[in-house]
Amino acid sequence: MSSAGDVQALVTDPRLVEERRGQIVRAAVKLFSEQGYYTTTIQQIAREAGVSTGLIYQYFRDKDDILFLTLKLVLDTYEHDIPPQLEGVENPVERLCMAIWTYCRIVDGLLDATVLAYRSTKSLRADRRALVKDAEIRTNSLIEACLSDSIKAGLMAKVNTYLLAYQMVTFAHSWALKNWSLGERYALSNYVSEGIKLLVEPFLTVKGQRVLEEMRKRTHSFGALEARRPASKKAPARKSETKSRKKQS
Repeated sequence: MSSAGDVQALVTDPRLVEERRGQIVRAAVKLFSEQGYYTTTIQQIAREAGVSTGLIYQYFRDKDDILFLTLKLVLDTYEHDIPPQLEGVENPVERLCMAIWTYCRIVDGLLDATVLAYRSTKSLRADRRALVKDAEIRTNSLIEACLSDSIKAGLMAKVNTYLLAYQMVTFAHSWALKNWSLGERYALSNYVSEGIKLLVEPFLTVKGQRVLEEMRKRTHSFGALEARRPASKKAPARKSETKSRKKQS
Protein backbone atom coordinates (compact mmCIF):
# COMPACT_ATOMS: atom_id res chain seq x y z
CA MET A 1 0.00 0.00 0.00
CA SER A 2 1.38 3.42 -0.96
CA SER A 3 1.73 6.18 1.61
CA ALA A 4 0.05 9.58 1.44
CA GLY A 5 3.23 11.16 0.12
CA ASP A 6 3.64 8.75 -2.79
CA VAL A 7 2.72 9.93 -6.26
CA GLN A 8 2.92 6.90 -8.49
CA ALA A 9 3.81 6.98 -12.18
CA LEU A 10 3.51 4.31 -14.85
CA VAL A 11 6.73 5.57 -16.44
CA THR A 12 9.86 4.16 -14.79
CA ASP A 13 12.56 6.50 -16.14
CA PRO A 14 13.27 8.92 -13.22
CA ARG A 15 14.66 11.65 -15.50
CA LEU A 16 11.63 11.54 -17.77
CA VAL A 17 9.26 11.50 -14.78
CA GLU A 18 10.89 14.60 -13.31
CA GLU A 19 10.87 16.44 -16.64
CA ARG A 20 7.27 15.64 -17.56
CA ARG A 21 5.92 16.25 -14.08
CA GLY A 22 7.62 19.64 -13.99
CA GLN A 23 6.01 20.52 -17.32
CA ILE A 24 2.57 19.44 -16.15
CA VAL A 25 2.87 21.08 -12.72
CA ARG A 26 3.83 24.43 -14.26
CA ALA A 27 0.73 24.30 -16.45
CA ALA A 28 -1.43 23.31 -13.49
CA VAL A 29 -0.14 26.16 -11.31
CA LYS A 30 -1.09 28.65 -14.00
CA LEU A 31 -4.61 27.27 -14.41
CA PHE A 32 -5.27 26.62 -10.71
CA SER A 33 -4.21 30.22 -9.99
CA GLU A 34 -6.33 31.73 -12.75
CA GLN A 35 -9.55 29.75 -12.48
CA GLY A 36 -9.38 27.71 -9.27
CA TYR A 37 -8.62 24.11 -8.45
CA TYR A 38 -12.12 22.67 -8.66
CA THR A 39 -13.04 24.23 -12.00
CA THR A 40 -9.78 23.24 -13.70
CA THR A 41 -9.93 19.92 -15.54
CA ILE A 42 -7.24 17.43 -16.47
CA GLN A 43 -8.07 18.11 -20.10
CA GLN A 44 -7.36 21.83 -19.62
CA ILE A 45 -4.07 21.08 -17.88
CA ALA A 46 -3.07 18.79 -20.73
CA ARG A 47 -3.89 21.47 -23.30
CA GLU A 48 -1.92 24.11 -21.36
CA ALA A 49 1.07 21.75 -21.00
CA GLY A 50 0.95 20.80 -24.67
CA VAL A 51 0.48 17.09 -23.99
CA SER A 52 -2.34 14.59 -24.33
CA THR A 53 -4.74 13.81 -21.51
CA GLY A 54 -3.61 10.20 -21.63
CA LEU A 55 0.00 11.20 -21.11
CA ILE A 56 -0.87 13.01 -17.88
CA TYR A 57 -2.24 9.76 -16.49
CA GLN A 58 1.14 8.18 -17.16
CA TYR A 59 2.60 10.46 -14.49
CA PHE A 60 -0.31 11.22 -12.15
CA ARG A 61 -3.28 9.21 -10.98
CA ASP A 62 -5.60 12.18 -10.54
CA LYS A 63 -5.82 15.95 -10.01
CA ASP A 64 -5.12 15.58 -6.29
CA ASP A 65 -1.70 14.15 -7.20
CA ILE A 66 -0.96 17.23 -9.29
CA LEU A 67 -2.02 19.67 -6.59
CA PHE A 68 -0.07 17.78 -3.92
CA LEU A 69 3.16 17.86 -5.94
CA THR A 70 2.64 21.55 -6.64
CA LEU A 71 2.37 22.41 -2.93
CA LYS A 72 5.15 19.97 -2.04
CA LEU A 73 7.43 21.77 -4.51
CA VAL A 74 7.04 25.01 -2.54
CA LEU A 75 7.66 23.43 0.87
CA ASP A 76 10.53 21.25 -0.34
CA THR A 77 12.24 24.33 -1.77
CA TYR A 78 12.13 26.02 1.65
CA GLU A 79 13.56 22.95 3.36
CA HIS A 80 16.29 22.38 0.79
CA ASP A 81 17.37 25.95 0.03
CA ILE A 82 17.34 27.72 3.40
CA PRO A 83 19.81 25.52 5.40
CA PRO A 84 22.69 25.81 2.87
CA GLN A 85 22.42 29.61 3.06
CA LEU A 86 22.92 29.45 6.83
CA GLU A 87 26.01 27.24 6.71
CA GLY A 88 29.10 29.02 7.98
CA VAL A 89 27.07 31.91 9.43
CA GLU A 90 27.90 31.69 13.12
CA ASN A 91 26.08 34.66 14.62
CA PRO A 92 22.40 33.80 15.20
CA VAL A 93 21.17 37.31 14.34
CA GLU A 94 22.95 37.10 11.00
CA ARG A 95 21.51 33.61 10.47
CA LEU A 96 18.04 34.96 11.22
CA CYS A 97 18.38 37.78 8.69
CA MET A 98 19.74 35.38 6.09
CA ALA A 99 16.87 32.94 6.72
CA ILE A 100 14.30 35.72 6.20
CA TRP A 101 16.04 36.91 3.05
CA THR A 102 16.25 33.38 1.59
CA TYR A 103 12.62 32.64 2.45
CA CYS A 104 11.48 35.82 0.67
CA ARG A 105 13.71 35.10 -2.33
CA ILE A 106 12.17 31.63 -2.69
CA VAL A 107 8.68 33.11 -2.49
CA ASP A 108 9.65 35.63 -5.18
CA GLY A 109 10.53 32.77 -7.49
CA LEU A 110 7.32 30.88 -6.72
CA LEU A 111 4.72 33.64 -6.54
CA ASP A 112 1.80 31.78 -8.11
CA ALA A 113 2.55 28.52 -6.31
CA THR A 114 2.75 30.32 -2.95
CA VAL A 115 -0.65 31.91 -3.47
CA LEU A 116 -2.01 28.54 -4.58
CA ALA A 117 -0.79 26.96 -1.35
CA TYR A 118 -2.97 29.40 0.61
CA ARG A 119 -5.99 28.89 -1.58
CA SER A 120 -5.96 25.17 -2.20
CA THR A 121 -4.30 23.24 0.64
CA LYS A 122 -7.78 22.57 2.00
CA SER A 123 -8.64 20.85 -1.29
CA LEU A 124 -6.13 18.06 -0.66
CA ARG A 125 -7.05 14.74 0.90
CA ALA A 126 -6.86 14.87 4.70
CA ASP A 127 -3.74 12.70 4.93
CA ARG A 128 -1.92 14.92 2.46
CA ARG A 129 -3.01 18.09 4.25
CA ALA A 130 -1.31 16.64 7.32
CA LEU A 131 1.93 16.19 5.36
CA VAL A 132 1.80 19.79 4.15
CA LYS A 133 1.26 21.03 7.72
CA ASP A 134 4.20 18.94 8.98
CA ALA A 135 6.45 20.39 6.27
CA GLU A 136 5.39 23.91 7.21
CA ILE A 137 6.23 23.26 10.87
CA ARG A 138 9.69 21.98 9.90
CA THR A 139 10.35 25.10 7.82
CA ASN A 140 9.14 27.41 10.59
CA SER A 141 11.44 25.65 13.03
CA LEU A 142 14.46 26.87 11.04
CA ILE A 143 13.51 30.47 11.82
CA GLU A 144 12.41 29.67 15.36
CA ALA A 145 15.83 28.12 16.05
CA CYS A 146 17.55 31.33 14.92
CA LEU A 147 15.33 33.31 17.30
CA SER A 148 16.02 30.97 20.22
CA ASP A 149 19.77 31.06 19.60
CA SER A 150 19.71 34.87 19.46
CA ILE A 151 17.96 35.00 22.83
CA LYS A 152 20.40 32.53 24.41
CA ALA A 153 23.34 34.58 23.12
CA GLY A 154 21.96 37.74 24.72
CA LEU A 155 21.39 39.35 21.34
CA MET A 156 17.61 39.46 21.57
CA ALA A 157 15.08 40.05 24.33
CA LYS A 158 12.89 37.16 25.41
CA VAL A 159 9.98 36.81 22.99
CA ASN A 160 7.43 34.19 22.01
CA THR A 161 9.62 32.55 19.37
CA TYR A 162 6.79 30.40 18.02
CA LEU A 163 4.53 33.37 17.29
CA LEU A 164 7.31 35.63 16.02
CA ALA A 165 8.51 32.91 13.64
CA TYR A 166 5.01 32.72 12.22
CA GLN A 167 4.92 36.50 11.79
CA MET A 168 8.17 36.30 9.82
CA VAL A 169 6.86 33.47 7.64
CA THR A 170 3.64 35.40 7.00
CA PHE A 171 5.73 38.43 6.05
CA ALA A 172 7.55 36.33 3.43
CA HIS A 173 4.29 34.91 2.08
CA SER A 174 2.80 38.40 1.86
CA TRP A 175 5.29 39.19 -0.90
CA ALA A 176 3.27 36.75 -3.04
CA LEU A 177 -0.18 37.30 -1.58
CA LYS A 178 -0.06 41.08 -2.05
CA ASN A 179 2.55 41.34 -4.76
CA TRP A 180 0.15 43.36 -6.92
CA SER A 181 0.70 46.19 -4.42
CA LEU A 182 4.00 45.48 -2.67
CA GLY A 183 5.78 44.73 -5.93
CA GLU A 184 4.96 48.21 -7.20
CA ARG A 185 6.29 49.93 -4.09
CA TYR A 186 9.37 47.89 -3.16
CA ALA A 187 12.24 46.01 -4.67
CA LEU A 188 12.55 42.60 -3.01
CA SER A 189 15.77 43.55 -1.19
CA ASN A 190 14.16 46.72 0.15
CA TYR A 191 11.06 44.80 1.23
CA VAL A 192 13.25 42.40 3.24
CA SER A 193 15.13 45.32 4.80
CA GLU A 194 11.88 46.94 5.90
CA GLY A 195 10.76 43.60 7.34
CA ILE A 196 13.92 43.28 9.39
CA LYS A 197 13.36 46.77 10.76
CA LEU A 198 9.85 45.75 11.82
CA LEU A 199 10.30 42.13 12.91
CA VAL A 200 13.91 41.80 14.08
CA GLU A 201 15.43 45.13 15.08
CA PRO A 202 12.88 46.13 17.78
CA PHE A 203 13.61 42.94 19.75
CA LEU A 204 17.41 43.16 19.68
CA THR A 205 19.46 44.04 22.74
CA VAL A 206 22.19 46.67 22.52
CA LYS A 207 24.61 43.86 21.75
CA GLY A 208 22.32 42.53 19.06
CA GLN A 209 21.90 45.99 17.53
CA ARG A 210 25.68 46.23 17.16
CA VAL A 211 25.74 42.89 15.36
CA LEU A 212 23.02 44.01 12.95
CA GLU A 213 24.73 47.34 12.21
CA GLU A 214 28.09 45.65 11.63
CA MET A 215 26.43 43.19 9.27
CA ARG A 216 24.74 46.02 7.37
CA LYS A 217 28.04 47.83 6.92
CA ARG A 218 29.86 44.67 5.88
CA THR A 219 27.23 43.39 3.43
CA HIS A 220 25.63 46.67 2.31
CA SER A 221 22.24 45.03 2.76
CA PHE A 222 19.29 44.78 5.14
CA GLY A 223 18.80 48.53 5.24
CA ALA A 224 22.33 49.86 4.94
CA LEU A 225 22.38 51.63 1.58
CA GLU A 226 18.97 50.86 0.14
CA ALA A 227 16.31 53.47 -0.58
CA ARG A 228 12.58 53.00 -0.87
CA ARG A 229 11.33 52.76 -4.42
CA PRO A 230 9.01 55.71 -5.26
CA ALA A 231 5.38 54.66 -5.05
CA SER A 232 4.69 56.16 -8.47
CA LYS A 233 7.24 53.94 -10.17
CA LYS A 234 5.96 50.48 -10.99
CA ALA A 235 8.22 47.47 -10.88
CA PRO A 236 8.37 45.54 -14.17
CA ALA A 237 5.74 42.80 -13.95
CA ARG A 238 6.66 39.28 -14.92
CA LYS A 239 4.37 38.21 -17.74
CA SER A 240 3.36 35.05 -15.94
CA GLU A 241 2.23 37.04 -12.94
CA THR A 242 0.06 39.69 -14.58
CA LYS A 243 -3.13 37.65 -14.62
CA SER A 244 -2.64 36.23 -11.13
CA ARG A 245 -2.14 39.73 -9.68
CA LYS A 246 -5.44 40.81 -11.13
CA LYS A 247 -7.09 37.79 -9.55
CA GLN A 248 -5.46 38.49 -6.16
CA SER A 249 -6.70 42.08 -6.11
